[in-house]
Amino acid sequence: MSISSEHKPLGKQVTSSLHTLSPIVELNVGGEMYTTTLSTLKKHPGSKLAEMFTGQPKLRTDSEGRFFIDRPGTYFKYILEYLRSNQVPTQCIQDVYKEALFYDIKPLIKQLEDSPQIFGELVARKQFLARVPNYSENIELMIRIARAEAVASRRSSVIVCVIRTEEDAARCQDALNSLDMDKKSVVKFGPWKAAPSISDLLDCIQMDVEAKGYKISFQPHVAEKGFRFKSHDFFYKFLFTWW
Repeated sequence: MSISSEHKPLGKQVTSSLHTLSPIVELNVGGEMYTTTLSTLKKHPGSKLAEMFTGQPKLRTDSEGRFFIDRPGTYFKYILEYLRSNQVPTQCIQDVYKEALFYDIKPLIKQLEDSPQIFGELVARKQFLARVPNYSENIELMIRIARAEAVASRRSSVIVCVIRTEEDAARCQDALNSLDMDKKSVVKFGPWKAAPSISDLLDCIQMDVEAKGYKISFQPHVAEKGFRFKSHDFFYKFLFTWW
């Protein structure tokens, strides 16, 4: 009795496919179907994509015998366009960059990193945030406080204290001591040694919290009458809306 192709040993099936196939290769990338040539896929030796189709590939095949790659198929077309014609994509830059990193196509990675979108994120914004002490940890702390305050509420708020310079740190502490609030619930950012301003940092906080799926806004926090500092010099209220 013959053995159906679905039950052939995977390694034998894939290996024989590469040796007997024409240079035309059919791919299933995350459910999107592509047809290309073996030489296109191996255009950049040493890349992870080329290695997938070099020697004895460790790739599964789908029910139709197409090589299966478990990655987002939507963006693979931009990878193929680059391999075929050296055309650097101008759409979905951030997502294509992730795929270029996964497939380790170094020339494409380099060209994408020179694009305004990736350059701005990697070189400008991330380098700035790397100089803000405990930035990522403070983002997570904000979210934990907001979630703890969200019980039976439509909105919850988190007070953020932003310190731009070392000189502001003492003044901010004095202001914090004067505020009538639970000081443990105030999240402090800064100081930092870089050009971006307080408003730039506030925009980054909002951007990164929203990137995690939360709906958030912020405004200066206005303290009680008679407060001896202008509270909005340091304090901002971030409002999470849950429904």
